[in-house]
Amino acid sequence: MRRAFIVLMISVGLTGLVLAEEGVKKNRLRPYEFGMVTISQNSMKAGISPVIFDHWLHRAKFTCRLCHLDIGFGMKTGATNIRAANNIRGFYCGTCHNGKTTFADKTVFAACSKNPSKDDEERCKKCHSTDRDEKRETDFLNLIEKFPKERLGNGVDWEKAEELGMIKPIDFLEGISLTKPPQKLQKDFTLDSKFEGMPDIIFSHKKHTVWNGCEVCHPKPFVGVKKGSTKYSMLEIFNGKFCGLCHYNVAFPVTDCQRCHRKPIQR
Repeated sequence: MRRAFIVLMISVGLTGLVLAEEGVKKNRLRPYEFGMVTISQNSMKAGISPVIFDHWLHRAKFTCRLCHLDIGFGMKTGATNIRAANNIRGFYCGTCHNGKTTFADKTVFAACSKNPSKDDEERCKKCHSTDRDEKRETDFLNLIEKFPKERLGNGVDWEKAEELGMIKPIDFLEGISLTKPPQKLQKDFTLDSKFEGMPDIIFSHKKHTVWNGCEVCHPKPFVGVKKGSTKYSMLEIFNGKFCGLCHYNVAFPVTDCQRCHRKPIQR
């Protein structure tokens, strides 16, 4: 009981430091909102609604590495200057959303059109919409109904869902991805906790490479491949750096301490 209390206090304390530094109060997101990204820089200039991107929908189908390396999306909101013209030419969203690509025997709708008709404008609303009540092709609750559950984030244990074969994220697109030789993976290793009473971290390369390969993490944000070669702090992670680059808005959140800090404490 005491150990759990210590872990909770550390988590709350670190979160408090981050919020104090940023000067904002953040409400807990609803499960379908976790990982939601609003892409607005070019949409607003064109006088149309921003694009609402749901990570849960895409991560159930594709690996993170495929989108953020092969296709070229930046890891941070606004880092990629996505334009309709690029989508039409088959870049970024248009890589898959071209009206030709199929997934699960279903054709993926085209992202953008040069001279949109009335029907095209209705299709545009599938992405360009801030109205969460609009009917969507894939319903969040229906999708995750049988998936293994977790307490935080989307409420889904995506790692377990992949292990059980409930989802099979695609990691290769013909004509886009490069064929890569298999890499020898390091064994799981521990990272020492900096707080007394907090279990050490057990880090698994195997679990991360399913989604990220090696390239999403190396050489950025982790410069070296040798344990301990990159120095970082929990405050930096809570500010969305290093592990927090993913484990803040998309992968299970850093507030779920026991998912990482899980090595039994030796008495």
